[in-house]
Amino acid sequence: MLKIGSITFREYPIILAPMEDVSDPPFRILCKEYGADLMFTEFISSEGLIRDALKSRKKLDIFDEERPIGIQIFGAELDPMLRAFEMAEKVLPDILDINFGCPVKKVVCKGAGAAILKDIKKMEYLCREIVQRTKIPVTVKTRLGWDSSKNIKEVAYRLQDAGISALSIHGRTRAQMYKGEANWEPIGELKKDPNIEIPIFGNGDINSPQKALAYKEKYQTDGIMVGRAAIGAPWFFAQVKHYMRHRELLPDPKLSERIAVCKRHLELSIAWKGNRTGILEMRKHYSNYFKSIPDFKNTRIRLVTSDSAAEIFDTLDVAYERTTT
Repeated sequence: MLKIGSITFREYPIILAPMEDVSDPPFRILCKEYGADLMFTEFISSEGLIRDALKSRKKLDIFDEERPIGIQIFGAELDPMLRAFEMAEKVLPDILDINFGCPVKKVVCKGAGAAILKDIKKMEYLCREIVQRTKIPVTVKTRLGWDSSKNIKEVAYRLQDAGISALSIHGRTRAQMYKGEANWEPIGELKKDPNIEIPIFGNGDINSPQKALAYKEKYQTDGIMVGRAAIGAPWFFAQVKHYMRHRELLPDPKLSERIAVCKRHLELSIAWKGNRTGILEMRKHYSNYFKSIPDFKNTRIRLVTSDSAAEIFDTLDVAYERTTT
């Protein structure tokens, strides 16, 4: 049985990774309904939060039906990070997570995200100071290293000493971005290290239930973090858990179920973001919801070009009626 603070996992946890512009409350609620054991918010800029930027503050929205949930924050300097974590603590998340892994240029050019992998002493310092100032468990998500040097072992030792409660590791370096195959070997080696006592979660390229089980058994991590495979497919969590329990595959949902889930996603998106933003930000999900569905191209085009919620729901209703006739 695994525990992080007040959270108890009674079976091997399948975790929703924090994904920018994806892991918002509407999407998280659906993933939770399909069995996600732990979820994280989109990453939040510490600077944006303390400047009272609307987009950053909005990302602090968490709801009881999502729990357990962690709020993830990124930054490069102690004072704004402490102030941001103090703000995040007030909404009572189950976990506070530090992003030391984001590889995108706009983050690393500010010295944040994966850039801090170039200064492990600073990484340790930031973690220690944040841990000492909060009663909520602090976790970290990072990568194998900045480049081919892969310093994850030293990182894990130092952050464990700093008091973090768990470490999630994406099996690529910053230099790799999202290219090539994720390398879980260093993650598995770290998990087997007798000096590592904190939970280690693996992340990267978990794109099938079979692979989730194979990596669980091979690398012996304390949990698996799922990212891109869940976009437009929140049922992926149910498929993984079913395969782990029964060693049999659940079929992909029929078109009727996909439409029903997509409609619910749109409803939640509009309710949380407002009509215009809710409609626009749903467009990136349609291709994934209806991936590999034959003769769906014209329907998909109507979904991504309409600015009317009524028209989109009508389009989905017509597609649903085709499945029942």
